[in-house]
Amino acid sequence: MALASRARVRNHGDMQPDSPKGPVERALMVLEVVAERGGASAKEIAHSLDLPLPTVYRIANSLVDSDYLVHIRAESRYELGTKLHQLGQSLHRQVGISRPVAREITRLHEDTSFAAYLTVLRGAELVIVYVVDSPECPRLPTMHFGFHDVPHSTAFGKILLAEQHVAGRELYLNRYGMRGLTANTITDRATLEDELRDVALRGVAWEREEFLAGWACAAVPVRDPHAGLIGAVAVSARPDRLTGQDATVEAKLRNVAGRVSRLLHGGHPR
Repeated sequence: MALASRARVRNHGDMQPDSPKGPVERALMVLEVVAERGGASAKEIAHSLDLPLPTVYRIANSLVDSDYLVHIRAESRYELGTKLHQLGQSLHRQVGISRPVAREITRLHEDTSFAAYLTVLRGAELVIVYVVDSPECPRLPTMHFGFHDVPHSTAFGKILLAEQHVAGRELYLNRYGMRGLTANTITDRATLEDELRDVALRGVAWEREEFLAGWACAAVPVRDPHAGLIGAVAVSARPDRLTGQDATVEAKLRNVAGRVSRLLHGGHPR
């Protein structure tokens, strides 16, 4: 899985690296390259990020001293350190879900035979925290724990965007853009606004081969007792498996979202 990073390495096509703004950003960029490659030499890091080799050595050695990286001297390469594992464990504890909530997502997968997802609101993003899939219907590539990119092209991302005020949505989209991922990706702001009005009205979002050609997805919001957005549940499958199933899929998603909402607030699903 390629990490959703602020700095993009060169082989990511049109996502070119931004100029580093400071030592913290550069250090994060180095960590992301090492993570994406499963380990990397200083020369590989320098090439990926357009940084001078002495700069890479200085950053990498500092990260080694702090246990964020490990230097495999025999292979002249760097790998992720134990400190990142500790941070990852802390993150999972913070966004961890209860077994009853996990069972609801598992049942959604079993009931539909589609890949099933749960996202939760963290800051200003809906972030994937749990996925259940199978070899017959795998999750969408890159949609693993922590994914929150390109909301204009994902069903749960549209749930988030539809929840925002127009001015806030404008700032959000101006910051992240509306990059075309497939021939079906909505890249026109007015067209997206029309769709988001429908999402807000109906309480369900669809994307049909907008994120990845050959796949479609539907999502509904999970709300707190005051109707505030706290997450979303979603399913994905091949478009032909969803043809003519809109009403059925939407009803199942809404039922699961309601039960997840009650579980997240100390209640019991009915």
